[in-house]
Amino acid sequence: MSETAAEPFDLVLRGAVVLSDRVLAEGYVAIRGETIAAIGEGVPPPSKAVADHRGRLIMPGLVDGHMHTSSSTGWPGIEGATMTAAAGGVTTVCDMPYDVPNPVTSAAIFQDKVGWVNRLSHVDMALYATIRKDAPTEDVAALAEAGASAFKVSTYEYDAHRFPRIDHPTMLAAFAEMAKTGLMVAVHNEDQELVVKLSEAAKAAGNTSPIWHCRTRPPLAESMADLEIFEMALETGAHVHIAHSSIARGFELAALYRGMGARTSGEACIQYLCMTEDDIVRLQGFGKCNPPFRSAAEVERMWGALQAGTIAYVSTDHAPWPKPKKEYHGDIFAIGAGLTGMQSFAPLMYTLLVERGLPPSVMARMCSEDPARFHGLDPRKGGIRIGADADFCILETGDFVFDERIIKDREDARWSPYHGRAMKARVAATILRGAEIWNGTEVKARPGTGRFVPRQHQRSALGA
Repeated sequence: MSETAAEPFDLVLRGAVVLSDRVLAEGYVAIRGETIAAIGEGVPPPSKAVADHRGRLIMPGLVDGHMHTSSSTGWPGIEGATMTAAAGGVTTVCDMPYDVPNPVTSAAIFQDKVGWVNRLSHVDMALYATIRKDAPTEDVAALAEAGASAFKVSTYEYDAHRFPRIDHPTMLAAFAEMAKTGLMVAVHNEDQELVVKLSEAAKAAGNTSPIWHCRTRPPLAESMADLEIFEMALETGAHVHIAHSSIARGFELAALYRGMGARTSGEACIQYLCMTEDDIVRLQGFGKCNPPFRSAAEVERMWGALQAGTIAYVSTDHAPWPKPKKEYHGDIFAIGAGLTGMQSFAPLMYTLLVERGLPPSVMARMCSEDPARFHGLDPRKGGIRIGADADFCILETGDFVFDERIIKDREDARWSPYHGRAMKARVAATILRGAEIWNGTEVKARPGTGRFVPRQHQRSALGA
């Protein structure tokens, strides 16, 4: 795995190197410029500098395949959201397109957002694109050419302009056009009619306490939407992906349709691996997300799916709503849906694996390598491999408690559903392209340190 060098490397990291299939207990990674140049065990090669992390885990930098920088504050939100990413060991984020005031529906808007990324971001960023209701195929090819990592559409309408529901004929036409690009299309998967009717009935009956958010968006609302989008995947050849399955059945359906020749997949957000309906009662508005938390039994089924290998990857769906938008005043339906989760991502995922006796290589695969692969960012991003960007998350293991007050974002975004949770690790350092951007207490990156990362190729992670 290593190469010999005529001259010393620029930097060598020493520690337990976590690969996607094993851990090099006495490992090292050598860096030249911004890329990984050698990987090995034992005595490291000569280098100009050494970062000694022995006793710690050298993870690949996390790739968050699903997050929102700009859904509540517009593109200026890129700065704070990526600062908390740096502090959380996340070196690449894939940002959703439902931005304020306009969604990313054209190459011109896309290029404008790229400019903001290159001015404001603390970590590297890939970008989703989406479509307009009235012109579903018009800009698909141009958005793919501009470097979009994936497309996103929704079966449920949150905002007619910014976050619309795409009806079946329109979605079918869009999928057919997207299939030509090779890009994945992620779908927000909730059945509109069912959720609307259940919500209207609950409000009419005065049932507006937090638990009713879960009861009005039942698992059936997801599985019905899954069947619709997967049938269209089978029809069009598009790679159709569940943006956030809170139920194991979503992954079972994806596997079923793959068996019929479709390109279908789904991701799990980390909250669906640890949160239950009891948690929205406890957290109130700060526990509201869509889809909602499920039962403890469903959490167990989700872990079964992860260990069976049917989950594509694990993401956060980080959505840093201002605190006032999350405060509960008697009506759970009036509160914005979404959780913060970036700075807690690495510590929490490691903790959940420890609690279940699973190795950290699962995290390297599910939170770095696989999201990079599904977004076409490989081989540059997502793995500790020669020639890849030198992106790392350094974990110090032990007993810690997550404190929302340490979140590195604007003041009104310093809240977390994981506040007070015991953790088995903390992020001791984050390295982006060979440079330390987080030292355990301070974000050393400046706005503009991060760069836009276009999709590197148009091969589907699921093949032709």
